[in-house]
Amino acid sequence: MQKLSIELKNTPRNTPLVPCSVSSVLNRAERLSIQNRVLTDNNSEVDLRLPAGGPKAITPVFVLSRDGSPLMPCKPAKARHLVRDGRAKIVRRSPFTIQLLWDCERNIQPITLGIDPGYENIGFSAVTDQKELISGEVKLRSNMSKKLADRKMYRQTRRSRLWHREPRFNNRISSKKPGWLAPSIRHKLDSHIRLVEQIKKLLPISKVTVEVSNFNIQKIKNPNIQGIDYQKGEQLSFWNVREYVLHRDNHTCQKCKGKSKDKVLQVHHIRGKKEGATDRPEELLTVCKTCHRRHHKGIDLIPIKEIKDFKPETFMSTIRWKLIDLLTCNYTYGYITKHNRINLGLEKTHANDAFCIANGNGQFRTDPFNVIQKRKNIRRLQQNRRGHGISVRRRRHTYQSYDLVKVKSKVISIGGESGASVYFWDETGKEKSIIIKKLDDWHVNARTLVWRKKLKIA
Repeated sequence: MQKLSIELKNTPRNTPLVPCSVSSVLNRAERLSIQNRVLTDNNSEVDLRLPAGGPKAITPVFVLSRDGSPLMPCKPAKARHLVRDGRAKIVRRSPFTIQLLWDCERNIQPITLGIDPGYENIGFSAVTDQKELISGEVKLRSNMSKKLADRKMYRQTRRSRLWHREPRFNNRISSKKPGWLAPSIRHKLDSHIRLVEQIKKLLPISKVTVEVSNFNIQKIKNPNIQGIDYQKGEQLSFWNVREYVLHRDNHTCQKCKGKSKDKVLQVHHIRGKKEGATDRPEELLTVCKTCHRRHHKGIDLIPIKEIKDFKPETFMSTIRWKLIDLLTCNYTYGYITKHNRINLGLEKTHANDAFCIANGNGQFRTDPFNVIQKRKNIRRLQQNRRGHGISVRRRRHTYQSYDLVKVKSKVISIGGESGASVYFWDETGKEKSIIIKKLDDWHVNARTLVWRKKLKIA
C-alpha cells in the first residue's frame, strides 16, 4: 500500500502525530478553532476505499504469458523494467500489453467482467476484490443500414452485367432459418460477443455478468394500457395505414389546414429515407397534392418534427437471451444496477453501470478506456488517372483509415494512403497530406492496435 501524506488544517500544535481518517469532518472549523497545520500519515486501507466508487488507481499494463494466455496485469514501472531487461516484449499499444519471454508461474485472481449492453454504446468493467482492472465504453456504428443499402446497390449493378446468369429465387432462405436476425442487428450482437472475447484475451476472466432488459413498447406509449387493450391497436378497424392516417388528420392538409382548393390528399413521410424513415403512423402526415409537390421542389418545406423511435428498446428485447446463451454467463436486471449505482453515489454512465453489474463496491477505479467502432475497408472504386476507366483497388495499402502516425512527435489519425503520402484532417476540418518519408518511425494499425515500424520506401 502506497503511503499517503495529507495536510490537516485547524489542528493544535501539541496534537500528537497519530494515524487518522481522511474525513472532511475533522477539518471543520466548528470542531477545532486553532489555525495551524500538521502533516499526518494515513495507512488505513479501509479508509482509502471510498463509497463513491473508490479513488483512481494507476492504469495497469496487461501481461500475457509465453504461450499467449492472459495473466494478472502489472504496474507500468514493472512492465518498463521487464521490457528494458529483455524479459518481455510489447505486443499492443492500446491498451498497453506486454508478453513475457520466459516461463512463469500462473497466479491469477478471480475477476468478474460486467457488461452493460446497448444499441449505441457498450459499457464494460472488470474488477477484483481490491481494484478495477479495466473499464470503458465502446461506441457502436450507426450507419450499418446505409452501408447495407450501398452493398445491395453495388451487387445489383454488378449482376446486371451478367446476362448469362440464370435467375435464382429459392436460395434466399436466411429469413426462414430459426434464430435469424437482420444483418444490422446481427452486427451489433456480434460486436458484444467480440468485445467479451477481446477482453478475455487480456485478462483471465473467471465470471461474466450481463444486464438484460425487456421493454414494453405499448406500455411506453400508453402507461394506462392493460388487459384486453393490448389487442386493440391504434389501427383497429382500418384497412391500411393510409386510411388510418387520413382519418387521424380529419382528411385535412396539415400544412395549409385546408386552405388549398386541391381536394387530392396524399400521405407524406416526415423523415427521408436517409434518416431511417418507416411506414409507422407517427412518421406519416396528411398533405394535399399542391403542398406535397411544393415541398419536394424545395419551394415551401413541410416542418420536420421530432419522432420517437424505439429501435434501442426493440433491439435490447430481441437479443437479451441470445446474448446470454452465446456467452453462457450470468445475468442481472436494470433495476438492480440502478439501485447499486445510487448507493455508490456514481453518475449515470455506461462504464459505471458495468462497474455495478460486476458487483463493484468501492474498489480502486481506473480511467475509462473509450473505443469508437470503425469500418475496416471502404467499398468504393479506385479512380485512375485522367483518360482511363475506373478499376477496383486490389492492393492493400500499408496505411489504412484511422491509423495512428506520428509527425514531429505529434500523434494524428489519418484518413488513408494516397500514393507516396498520407492524408488527414486538421483542427479546422481541412484536408492535408504529408509524404510518408517525413513520418516518424512509429505507426499503430487501427484494426489490430499493434505497433509496427514504418516501412521504408525506396
